[in-house]
Amino acid sequence: MWSGLFTHLTESWNNFKGLDPNYTTWMDVMKKHGYRTQKFGKLDYTSGHHSISNRVEAWTRDVAFLLRQEGRPMVNLFPKKTKVRVMEKDWRNTDRAVNWLRKEATNYTQPFVLYLGLNLPHPYPSPSSGENFGASIFRTSLYWLKKVSYDAIKIPKWSPLSEMHPIDYYSSYTKNCTGKFTEKEIKNVRAFYYAMCAETDAMLGEIILALRQLGLLQKTIVIYTSDHGELAMEHRQFYKMSMYEASAHVPLLIMGPGIKANLQVSNVVSLVDIYPTMLDIAGIPLPQNLSGYSLLPLSSEALKNEHKFKNLHPPWILSEFHGCNVNASTYMLRTNQWKYIAYSDGSSVSPQLFDLSSDPDELTNIATKFPEITYSLDQKLRSIINYPKVSASVHQYNKEQFIKWKQSVGQNYSNVIANLRWHQDWQKEPRKYESAINQWLKTHTNPKKFEQK
Repeated sequence: MWSGLFTHLTESWNNFKGLDPNYTTWMDVMKKHGYRTQKFGKLDYTSGHHSISNRVEAWTRDVAFLLRQEGRPMVNLFPKKTKVRVMEKDWRNTDRAVNWLRKEATNYTQPFVLYLGLNLPHPYPSPSSGENFGASIFRTSLYWLKKVSYDAIKIPKWSPLSEMHPIDYYSSYTKNCTGKFTEKEIKNVRAFYYAMCAETDAMLGEIILALRQLGLLQKTIVIYTSDHGELAMEHRQFYKMSMYEASAHVPLLIMGPGIKANLQVSNVVSLVDIYPTMLDIAGIPLPQNLSGYSLLPLSSEALKNEHKFKNLHPPWILSEFHGCNVNASTYMLRTNQWKYIAYSDGSSVSPQLFDLSSDPDELTNIATKFPEITYSLDQKLRSIINYPKVSASVHQYNKEQFIKWKQSVGQNYSNVIANLRWHQDWQKEPRKYESAINQWLKTHTNPKKFEQK
């Protein structure tokens, strides 16, 4: 979203390895062109964020072991029934954004661009996982929960554990979801998630209200989107790190002058399209190297004809993931009808193919049933990205980073690695898991390359 480039081009492999701090984002470009810019809230797109545990889990995903890395997903109801501001940090940042609009946006002649990054509806931290805790708590208050139609919530269908795709099984296990869950537990997670979405929606409402009160709404474009979705117990998982729709299909709403109201666009688009869209809104020429396309031709009647013969968005999007909770680099090619998911080198792990027009819940992998379609989509994917080569680069990066980290903790290594998020499983058989890592490090690694200078 911030670079306008596919992940493999910026090599932002995981939550720790993001963009360089001095990377030129679309906001930097707009600032150079006279925009007054401001950012509030969650900004974790540069390198160096997230816990040690999160990094080590991503680096060791190729190791032949299976450890629970997250707390079991559960709900937590805030005791005060009338509590509106449950996620107080997000509300504080929303207040800061509103105050900035009131004090700054109205007092300057230059145009402004304001970014507000919210944590909601992301699950809350689960301290039971230890000091490097994950986030598996779905928390809300009765005020928000009452807004959810509990009876309308569907219980997602699950495949038996023995029939799950091997990558899905790994994800479900590391996310602590392979145990037994009652229907009520599943329904509660989903209800609380929807309540958290309602609270998020109210924060957006505060921004829109402020723009209206300041007389800015008719001349301001508002874009609302998210960096990932939430599985909320679909496919026996919660959280993200998946190419299933609940995780990968995010909201994208645009309103403002020149944007056609009440228009639903069915075309597949991507977060890499945000960068060129922002520059297009500002009338700034687009760099030639971007992976994304401006969305204005899709959302604006006036620009539809102007863009008719240039820079049209292709009928596909690419998504890729290389982080923790998934034990292979993952690549999705998505069209309106088809979703093709390839893994690793394209041969060691079987791919998945879903026909979203007849199987919107993605319950039936038809990759072997329709080999011609699978082959065609795989060839298209390879024409966009040499994914076996990218997977090999990530594999090498993971080993190099792990070895550097292991050297940095020195004699304390055994103690530190045993007390990461997987501590409950690790400490049952520490020698077994250390041995698995040693075995992994021996394969295809030149030890001389990593010796400390």
